[in-house]
Amino acid sequence: MKALISVDMEGISGIVHSSETNPERYDYQRGRELMTAEANAVIAGVLDAEPTADVLVADAHGTFRNLLPEQLDRRARLVRGKPRALNMLAGLDEETDAALFVGYHVRAGEGPGVLAHTMNGEILDVRVTGRAPGEGARGTGHAPGEDVRITTHTPDEGVQVTAPKPGEDSRTSARSLGEIGLNAAMAGHLGVPVVLLSGDDAACAEAAALIPEAVTVPVKEALGMAAAVTLHPEEARDRLRRAAADAVSRRTEIPPLALTGPLDVEIDLASPHTIDLATLVPGVSRTAGARTVAFTAPDYGTAYRLILLLAQLATIRPA
Repeated sequence: MKALISVDMEGISGIVHSSETNPERYDYQRGRELMTAEANAVIAGVLDAEPTADVLVADAHGTFRNLLPEQLDRRARLVRGKPRALNMLAGLDEETDAALFVGYHVRAGEGPGVLAHTMNGEILDVRVTGRAPGEGARGTGHAPGEDVRITTHTPDEGVQVTAPKPGEDSRTSARSLGEIGLNAAMAGHLGVPVVLLSGDDAACAEAAALIPEAVTVPVKEALGMAAAVTLHPEEARDRLRRAAADAVSRRTEIPPLALTGPLDVEIDLASPHTIDLATLVPGVSRTAGARTVAFTAPDYGTAYRLILLLAQLATIRPA
């Protein structure tokens, strides 16, 4: 059995402020220690359920150099540094049996959520809409959000497709996705279920809406962008260890989340400079809105990689 544990930082118990997540701020070292300890709790839970499991841990925050290697459970292997394929999911492949998201946060524009954002402060929203093969591409008269298909795969049931009901407002079917949804869909594209997610209560609610069968562990209740009622770190770790063991034991009952292609993607960006850069990428165009760029991808794997590229472009400042 192979498991990939993707560990972000904003959703770790006890963490509420960017001074605890930013390498240049005074409280960062304590944040790293809290992050590493929660990763260890989840590693232990996976191995409680599957003692011979191959466990990879992907450092998935900022520089991807936050987890303390010397303090990480030696039974796991650490994926560290950037740039790298699949970003927050580095190490994931079709042979992976389960993905576990630890310390995740709610998407930009939602909340209250502790340190809510999507990838970086420049991305305001990412909307992904599916079209049945053979339908027209963007600009052919299809309404935004039309015929989105949220597809789940289970070993016994094959493929189930859910489309908008007749008369339903198709815009409710388009998905605004943050890091939780974007990464869960990439895992689903490879046939891998996300079996566990931890973070604040808003992040857990976002995950539950996408993957109702997954185990969620709220380690704090968000009061705002930089405030929360948080569990004691040791209590959070105890809960995470038990939940990880349960989630891995039930992995065959939790379907992967997949978005079937072709896919229309719209990204709202905060900076006009970023929009100018984005339109240099073949296939990416500026929409009628002042802050939105759009593209069509044949499948979710392609869409995910292009979203990552645009997020990276958003970090470039004007000369």
